[in-house]
Amino acid sequence: MASMGKVEPFWVAGRPATGSTAFEVRHPWDGRPIATVSQPDAGQVDVAVAAAARAARELAAVSAHGRAAALTHVSGRIAERGEEIAALITAESGKPLTWARAEVARATSTFRWGAEEARRWSGDLQRLDTDPAGAGRLAVVRRVPRGPVLGITPFNFPLNLVAHKVAPALAVGAPIIVKPAPKTPLSSLLLAELLAETDLPEGSWSVLTVPNEAMPGLVADPRLPVVSFTGSAAVGWSIRDAVPRKHVVLELGGNAAVLVAADWSSPSDLRQAAQRIATFANYQAGQSCIAVQRVYAERSVYETLLSEVTAAVERLHTGDPADEATEVGPLIDLTAAERVERWIAEAVDAGATVVTGGKRDGTSITPTVLRGVPPEAKVVREEVFGPVLVIEPVDGLDDGLARINDSPYGLQAGIFTHDVATAFHAHRQLDVGGVIVGDVPSYRADQMPYGGAKDSGVGREGVHAAMEDLTVERVLVLTGLDL
Repeated sequence: MASMGKVEPFWVAGRPATGSTAFEVRHPWDGRPIATVSQPDAGQVDVAVAAAARAARELAAVSAHGRAAALTHVSGRIAERGEEIAALITAESGKPLTWARAEVARATSTFRWGAEEARRWSGDLQRLDTDPAGAGRLAVVRRVPRGPVLGITPFNFPLNLVAHKVAPALAVGAPIIVKPAPKTPLSSLLLAELLAETDLPEGSWSVLTVPNEAMPGLVADPRLPVVSFTGSAAVGWSIRDAVPRKHVVLELGGNAAVLVAADWSSPSDLRQAAQRIATFANYQAGQSCIAVQRVYAERSVYETLLSEVTAAVERLHTGDPADEATEVGPLIDLTAAERVERWIAEAVDAGATVVTGGKRDGTSITPTVLRGVPPEAKVVREEVFGPVLVIEPVDGLDDGLARINDSPYGLQAGIFTHDVATAFHAHRQLDVGGVIVGDVPSYRADQMPYGGAKDSGVGREGVHAAMEDLTVERVLVLTGLDL
């Protein structure tokens, strides 16, 4: 755990360093300071970028087993220090311990997957004698790094979303500079300690606690040809507009929706759906881009589902995130909580009914269920990023699918149905990056491609998909072979 008795260093080209200024990190639950973190000066940022550029060829040439060994080491060390890291995540982000432990487990898995994929990263062979002109020719198609990566990460998963930048980059041999969210830099700084225990070449990675206002210059630096950003849509698209010639990967927001079909109608079905909806509308206090925000249910199951969801939401234990029993903690800060409170009030003023919750206490919002919400309300149109759930009836499957699509976002959607034909129909109709059948849209596996459509971003993460996104094909043609 970070200590207020010292200034936490950032990391330049694999070495700890301090700058001339520092900032405090405060606990979202009660506002107490938990660490003082140093900020890099402009010259130190330049050193890190120059080191990444110098290291590019050397890191790309590191053997598969060498890259895999480094990632395996980090995975194991995260697991060994799991309780310490979970407590740190809780302290800086306000995430309940139960979810912080889940994040540690995910980060362990992400680095393990990175190690496994590094060993499999081999390329493809293509026979070219499919035409007479290609007789005796064979193509070897390999993917090579586009160049050093700037990875910009948000506050809501301060360890695992950093892992999703770092593990794929190092797996393909691309140097990476991590810029963590100013409110939650501590997990990434601890991760840097673990990376420093490996034998990766100097310059392979840096963790720079650069303030947001100083980022335009770093984003524009031509020595960093790849920018991978996870965060708000407004910031993400502004980055892409600012550097149109760079390869920009954007994992942005969402207002994830669920459709409960009429065939998901037994009491056990509806209880199970309600529990999953209630849990994943409120995990991370709703501060997840695939937290359940909108639920559409066919009219034959709507009232029962609403009753079950309301009961499940009211059973959730809220409070101090350090309490083992807490399931829903605070939002990241008072500004975020006041915004969510304001959006709930605006929905009510427009005609919505608060079924349960809707109250603010400091940085916490009581888990909230709304019904009768006008479709133009912010809690429907925008990303709430808070523990707020809208539940509405629909007239059949196609009405429900249309309501899901009626959004500027398209990250993932969940469909509760037993009918495989319905599942495939939804998959064809929904303009989203992923459709989760029989569960909420909050499910994510580290080996599957993850990303969205529309304002939810461009590119894909998930370890293997990210490795492809950070690389480009390079072809080698061999001639005169006896095929």
